[in-house]
Amino acid sequence: MNSIPEQLLHSLENLPGFNRDRFLQAHGEGQQVYSIRLNPAKREADTELPLNGRVPWCSEGYYLSTRPAFIFDPLLHAGVYYVQEASSMFLEQAIRQTTNLDQSLRVLDLCAAPGGKSTLLQSIISSDSLLVSNEVIKSRASILEENLVKWGAANTVVTNNDAAQLARLPGFFDIIVADAPCSGSGLFRKDPDAISEWSEGNVNLCSQRQQRILSDIWPALKPGGLLVYSTCSYSQQENEDMLDWLANDFGAMPVPLSTEPSWGIVSTSSPIAGLPGYRFYPDKVKGEGFFMAVVKKPDGYAEDFSKAPKKNSLKTERAIETLAAPWIDPNAGLTCFLQGDDVLAFPRSLLTALQWVQSACYLRKAGINVGRPAGKELIPHHELALSTQHHPSVPTLALSKGEALQYLRRDEMQMNIKTTGWQLVTYKEHSLGWIKALPRRINNYYPKEWRILKQLA
Repeated sequence: MNSIPEQLLHSLENLPGFNRDRFLQAHGEGQQVYSIRLNPAKREADTELPLNGRVPWCSEGYYLSTRPAFIFDPLLHAGVYYVQEASSMFLEQAIRQTTNLDQSLRVLDLCAAPGGKSTLLQSIISSDSLLVSNEVIKSRASILEENLVKWGAANTVVTNNDAAQLARLPGFFDIIVADAPCSGSGLFRKDPDAISEWSEGNVNLCSQRQQRILSDIWPALKPGGLLVYSTCSYSQQENEDMLDWLANDFGAMPVPLSTEPSWGIVSTSSPIAGLPGYRFYPDKVKGEGFFMAVVKKPDGYAEDFSKAPKKNSLKTERAIETLAAPWIDPNAGLTCFLQGDDVLAFPRSLLTALQWVQSACYLRKAGINVGRPAGKELIPHHELALSTQHHPSVPTLALSKGEALQYLRRDEMQMNIKTTGWQLVTYKEHSLGWIKALPRRINNYYPKEWRILKQLA
């Protein structure tokens, strides 16, 4: 492993909780921490994973004793769990301790790819709350979209916009989560190559970029709303100093959180304004380097978003609702509309909020893609298969693990199926996707771009 830069070590000497010898020892040992988070909407299955205790600050988080070959676990592809670094799961505490989660909220995950924080947020907010997951980099936005599709919820939107574009919705969001791009020193143990990329100059550049992002997005936060700020950096310039900048330039107010001593999380505060933050060191927590803080926007005038915007292209149609009815759960509270050639299903109670987001942003995904009309029928979409809102009467076909991997590789499947037509294939009662059984063959509709390419050793 490359040596930790002396400039970084020197800059951390007087920060709360930093112990040079133990910090170096934790990195020198090269120990890896593996963790996952279960999807509470897809009831817990026998994951066959080497679970090794709970992540104490996350209700669905678990450590693993070893790293398995996740790619060959059908339950990962079914969205039963998400592989996520344990320290970042502290987001659950930041939200639960500060927010009434029974109310309808509008939440923005600003720098959301690959989707760990978004899937966590979706799991803890109410079903009548809206989650907007944004990623400015187009290639990373596609990964974010895939992971949210697998998570299976209808109250999510994926956008591909710069923070300044989202600010065209002034005071719209109750909560904004900004896991800001950073210099990455918190990942040194997990990714030793990051050491060679670290420099004091890069810390300065990241700090400037973080200020620009936060300055651009601050107008979109509702007066009295919460900003959750985090980085995977140890540098004060990207963490505590950023809190002082928020307090000085925007009047950001402190929001303290409670932690258990056994967790090993270090409480800190910004040097000037005293805003609280929380540091994660790998010699103290079972996780990687991380920083998180919550601040509150001062109260003030709040915009009214209760009525739909004048320019609105999202309109429901009775014919579309009728076409989709056999495919979606009638008790899910969804409404359907045509977007391009596809039928989308979205929570009826959130349609106005979606219309506002659509008026200001580029939408990559909204709700659940039910399918594409073909005459008087509908060709079901993969999103519907992985959702938790498909109709309970949709025919299903249970697969063994070997058959499930065949399906996920899009291999030719030879099975004796008595019933023809569309069927939802499942593994351990969790949906994987669609097949269409014909009299003499089976058509596999698993997305080509998602198929498993790696061969099992």
